Amino acid sequence: MDNNLSMIIGGRLLNLSTISRDTGISRTTLASIYYKRSKTVKLDTLTKLCDW
Repeated sequence: MDNNLSMIIGGRLLNLSTISRDTGISRTTLASIYYKRSKTVKLDTLTKLCDW
């Protein structure tokens, strides 16, 4: 799975802790997505990120 989360975070000068606090998604989950370690992402996690 390819994602642009790192580009979005860098472009907005945000950090994972801020996104975690705002969305309710754990920092560990966000780090897995950010560093492209996760092979699957739950649909509700993607929905929260997209709505944010």
